[in-house]
Amino acid sequence: MKLPKNIRDNLRFLCIEIDSLLESLESCFLGDVAVQGRRILDRGGYAYNLKVRIHNASLTELSGLNTGDASIMSLRGAEFIATDLERIAELCRESVKQINYLEDIRQLHPEAYPPMLALIREGIAMIGGAARASDSRQALQIGQLEPQVDRAYHALYKRYITALNAKHKRTESLVTALFIAHNIEQMGDALRNMSETIISANIGQPVNFERYHALQESVEHLETAVLKGPLKVVPIAETRSGSAISGVHAGSGRDRETVAIFKEGQKSKLKEERQGVESWHEIYPGLAPRILSYKKRGQSAALLIEHLPGLTFEQILLNGNRRQLAACLERLNETLQSVWTETRNKKPVAAGFIAQTRKRLPEIYKIHPEFQQSASEICGLKKPSFADLLASADAYEKELKAPFSVYIHGDFNVDNIIYDPAEERINFIDLHRSRYMDYVQDVSVFMVSNYRLQILDHKVRQRIMAVAREFCESARRFAVQQGDDSFEIRLALGLARSFITSTRFTLDKSQARSMFQRSCYLIELVLNTPIKDVASFKVPIKEIFIA
Repeated sequence: MKLPKNIRDNLRFLCIEIDSLLESLESCFLGDVAVQGRRILDRGGYAYNLKVRIHNASLTELSGLNTGDASIMSLRGAEFIATDLERIAELCRESVKQINYLEDIRQLHPEAYPPMLALIREGIAMIGGAARASDSRQALQIGQLEPQVDRAYHALYKRYITALNAKHKRTESLVTALFIAHNIEQMGDALRNMSETIISANIGQPVNFERYHALQESVEHLETAVLKGPLKVVPIAETRSGSAISGVHAGSGRDRETVAIFKEGQKSKLKEERQGVESWHEIYPGLAPRILSYKKRGQSAALLIEHLPGLTFEQILLNGNRRQLAACLERLNETLQSVWTETRNKKPVAAGFIAQTRKRLPEIYKIHPEFQQSASEICGLKKPSFADLLASADAYEKELKAPFSVYIHGDFNVDNIIYDPAEERINFIDLHRSRYMDYVQDVSVFMVSNYRLQILDHKVRQRIMAVAREFCESARRFAVQQGDDSFEIRLALGLARSFITSTRFTLDKSQARSMFQRSCYLIELVLNTPIKDVASFKVPIKEIFIA
């Protein structure tokens, strides 16, 4: 951790102060409560002042840095370490107060506490060195002290609970003892937090122990020849499902290159993605990245995925030139139609767009309660509630099925499509929802993911809408070629579903209302179309996707 001298010095003073307080607390358990306990209580302000100095100095340094500066993680780390150290000081004071409630300290089994405090002091003694030297190994050693403290705490906990269950006369003393033991256990948690903070600063991204070990195990599968220098992990994104995505970089300076993508999160989500990628390799090779490593730990898992060269469709859409965007869109349409043709399955399938929408209504209403509209009447015109509108649409949709199914992406947003201009190649990422389904699902998701981009510049907005319309025309041509007469009516329901469900990702009331109204309008258009006239229905794309 690269820290300014004043922060390093104050951090050292704070570590020394906390060690001194822990030493005094040990003496309290050995019987010297009156003197050492008073000393701990009287020195509460010193640790707090040192923490504030570190926070203020870090804030001053951070204010002069640019976004992405390598020092940011170190400075924030110093703040977190100072906070955890001061937390230990607070726990020392709280423990002394609890000890003073005891009539006889021997009721506490005090001999059990000095070994626990010795473990805490051992960790505190390593904090400064691990931070100064950016030593992840030493940071791991600090974190590994926490399970030892935890085991000692649980032994005490069982001892106290057994005594309480025996209906011992010293109930109040035993409850107090539980509080004191819990204080020491929380000191172990603070040690673990500090060790994770140092490791996070060293690799450039917030990590916990599980994630760090998963990353270590994963990168062992990379060829050592690829790792030409120090390994660096750079955060890319946090998904809505809680997964964290990072780029793994090797080398430094001009030789620095991205060698893989590291993804960590819920085991069920990553297992689905792994299966999705493997399915794509079997069904349509070359479109999905390779899985380099998959590791499980409890309920979490980690994926190391091949890094794909190129840019996301979103990046090209917003920042690329017209020629590059046109080439990307053309290649995307060609790729999709090839996938749809080669994976075409004659079995009809129902997407259930309205059922998907109704499933997400509770989340939508939490963000936008105003959408939970009741029935109304305006000048004799009756308007059903939104819930009734969806119920009618759900019943209508049950009469519809896609005449065939294809293998779809399942989450076809603009940031899940990679285009490599050099190779003129399209790749898909984030494939945990891939399955055989109505291709209209991918079409509608892609179109609305364009619409919901929060871009205010009118010219850029016009370009985004033009892309959505052109993409739709390509899908329409495919539908005509395949004799898909109900494509348009299903597209209307798919767009309605994507518009309304996308509102839960924005707090912009104007944009959310615009998407909600489009959803209602499309559903009403569908409901006003008799089933026998489905083939003649057409979505008013130009009116819906207007800048």
